[in-house]
Amino acid sequence: MKINLVLELLDSPGQLVKALEPISVFGANLVTVIHKRDYKNENGNVPVQLTIEGEQEDLKKIVNRYEELGFSIIEIDGVVLKEKITTILFGHIVDQDLRDTMDRINELEDVVIVAFDIKLNGEEKSTALINIEAGIGKKQVVFNRIAEIAEEKKLLVINEV
Repeated sequence: MKINLVLELLDSPGQLVKALEPISVFGANLVTVIHKRDYKNENGNVPVQLTIEGEQEDLKKIVNRYEELGFSIIEIDGVVLKEKITTILFGHIVDQDLRDTMDRINELEDVVIVAFDIKLNGEEKSTALINIEAGIGKKQVVFNRIAEIAEEKKLLVINEV
């Protein structure tokens, strides 16, 4: 049996070798590896496509091991598992407890903020660009939570289309 995975790895020495380790541990064969270093995302991660061949049970163990190791699995056999969501907040973001805003978004199941960039303008209002990674089908849940927080904290929200 074969499985095609797309992982997101940090673009740093040793990450690819670390990603290949579970394949040998569980006795599977690496058929293809495509390491796309020129496609870095905003966090410096790169997609790596792996085609692995082995027994079904061993392939399940490999996927579980990737999850245990904290590798982000973006796609399995052409099925996208994660989507990227971008939104912008405008207002007195820092004064409105930035940590609380981030925690309330991150507490959603299968949702994590992967980047939070703030542009400050002295005592004036600031702008935050938020990049979120979420499970498929979670986009509206994320937008609803952000709208709830923004309304409470009197922030303007600009969601992606």
